[in-house]
Amino acid sequence: MAGRTRAGFEELVHGRSPALRRTAYLLVGDRGLADDLLQEALVKTYVAWPRLRDQGAAEAYCRKAIVTTAISWWRRRSWSERPTDELVENGVAVDGTATERADTRAWMWAELAKLPPRQRAAVVLRFYDDLSVAEVAAVLNCSEGTVKSQVHDALNKLRAALGPDARTAWDREVSAR
Repeated sequence: MAGRTRAGFEELVHGRSPALRRTAYLLVGDRGLADDLLQEALVKTYVAWPRLRDQGAAEAYCRKAIVTTAISWWRRRSWSERPTDELVENGVAVDGTATERADTRAWMWAELAKLPPRQRAAVVLRFYDDLSVAEVAAVLNCSEGTVKSQVHDALNKLRAALGPDARTAWDREVSAR
């Protein structure tokens, strides 16, 4: 790898690793597994680095490697992961005290972990990473319509878990994003 391209890869690793680690964490629910997932995705990105036509898109390539590797892990190992630590950043919170917001984050994480892998990946990429539908489709290697249906189904499951009393606050919070 030439010096210039190696420097570009190092820039990706140093500049974007925290954001990529958070995405990995939201997909697997464990800091250690998230670090392993990120490491594996970075290795795949490093190997593909000379073939990347637009090295500015390396972050998207790495994010796709994170998602596809996580889905592969779930399929291969019949994973039934359990969250072991708090969310890395603030999650969706309704109005209330810090305790209520923490409870909301814990509930949200528990419900997010119950979603099927592709639905969870679609929700994380769409709402947490704030990617467009087209960008999520590129990461998941599917059509935009599939992304929309995956997100729609996932949000319906989360709304159903909320119950009728909390749906109005949830709908306001999601629509504000």
